[in-house]
Amino acid sequence: MNKILIINANYYKEITVNLLHEVKKILKKNKKDLSIINVSGVFEIPIAIRKNINKFDAFVAIGCVIKGKTPHFDYICRSVFDAIMTLSINYNKPIGNGIITALNKKQAYERCGKIKSIKNNKGYEAAKAVLSILDNGTKKI
Repeated sequence: MNKILIINANYYKEITVNLLHEVKKILKKNKKDLSIINVSGVFEIPIAIRKNINKFDAFVAIGCVIKGKTPHFDYICRSVFDAIMTLSINYNKPIGNGIITALNKKQAYERCGKIKSIKNNKGYEAAKAVLSILDNGTKKI
């Protein structure tokens, strides 16, 4: 059974509660062994993953960044996404990125399922991405 760590950046709790619900639902349905770490914001996600990289088979990062009036949004998103990708490649571990990057709360609510939308829940997408790596080995053709 694969051990998966969910890193929940719960700065926007009203958003991440919906992301977390979907992540847990899909991973439990697929019989994965789950643990969770709550961190204050998305900037703390990469270090939480790095501290636990040898204890788990995969990771799902969830959180939300909403654009304000300064370039802070761009720096945070770029830094976190680059760090997550680097960790995944360097340690050969799947890391599902369920971090919502939104221009406003309405967009974030759509991506977490808090309001009706044609968009998928970002947590669901991240969990499915991790499952696609863990559950699909190579096949001889």
